[in-house]
Amino acid sequence: MSSLIQKRKQHYPVSGFLLQYLQHFGRRWEIPLVYDDLLRFSEAVSYEDPDGEETLWLTVSYPQEAMKDLRTRLTEIYAVLKIGGDLSLAEHLSVERIDFGEFGNSRPFRIRITNQFNGNSDYYYVKIADANRIYGLELEHILSPNRINYLINGNTLIEEHIAGVPGNIFIKDYLKSPELNKVRVAKEFVKFGERCFLRLLGDMRSVNYVVDITPDFEEVQYRVRPIDFDQQSYEGLLEVYRSHCFPDNMPVDELVREHLNPTTILQYRSEERSQMARRYRASRVRLKGVLKMMSKDTIAPHDQLVSLRAALCQRYGTSAFEACDSMGRLTATHLQFMLE
Repeated sequence: MSSLIQKRKQHYPVSGFLLQYLQHFGRRWEIPLVYDDLLRFSEAVSYEDPDGEETLWLTVSYPQEAMKDLRTRLTEIYAVLKIGGDLSLAEHLSVERIDFGEFGNSRPFRIRITNQFNGNSDYYYVKIADANRIYGLELEHILSPNRINYLINGNTLIEEHIAGVPGNIFIKDYLKSPELNKVRVAKEFVKFGERCFLRLLGDMRSVNYVVDITPDFEEVQYRVRPIDFDQQSYEGLLEVYRSHCFPDNMPVDELVREHLNPTTILQYRSEERSQMARRYRASRVRLKGVLKMMSKDTIAPHDQLVSLRAALCQRYGTSAFEACDSMGRLTATHLQFMLE
């Protein structure tokens, strides 16, 4: 873990008023409560990627009867997440593999679902429901150009897989490619950093985002998307919210400085703020709702709130943040300060 983050994140349960918000906007669903049962695996082996290299994931297995029960419930969850819960359209789907990520704050399970007719596979994730993560998912859905699909019931959080090249792999295998449009990549990373900073999403190390690469009619388009939302408005150190401050993102920061001059960087940051401001106004009712829940919730230790509040006051030379008594209120004030 980067030296910017010294301790494992504290887990915060989902409050009753946040559940009411999630119910209103269709995020709360009577899906099977499977997280605790998934923890009862009997065996685990290291998962190897397609190149045969070991990863931090473990492929887990269960006793025969337990797996039979899990297979039914996990397929039902996929049907609700993807096809509106119509189980008649899910009879040909099977649970091919279950992986466990003990390394993550949310200790996720990755479920591989395979279509038995054509062999096509898809993934989704089962995680511990955590308040920071849910607020992060909602703010991403509202304020970014990306839509987020997730459901919650009890302590079980279900997330759709976000496709893309993992950031660390992109830096290692793509960044020095002669075919790479380095200016477009640099521009997108500037915009990505601005989006994360404005809504105070931290810990954007290279393993916590993916790069979505889309061929266009003349050039290739790139979009950087966060895949980890545990550090939404949690840490007290301002640098945690600046993606370029993480050592493993240094090659990207160097690319930006090599291919974009300071005036162009400011232009792209301004462009992203303008786009966020439009989304901010277009989704004002929903955004106001989630920020209201967030403002009265406890999602970080008090000393980290005090530290971040002071850092923001110093950065902007203003006392606008001094009255913020929660991380949620600090986030709301920062968005208002930057976008209105």
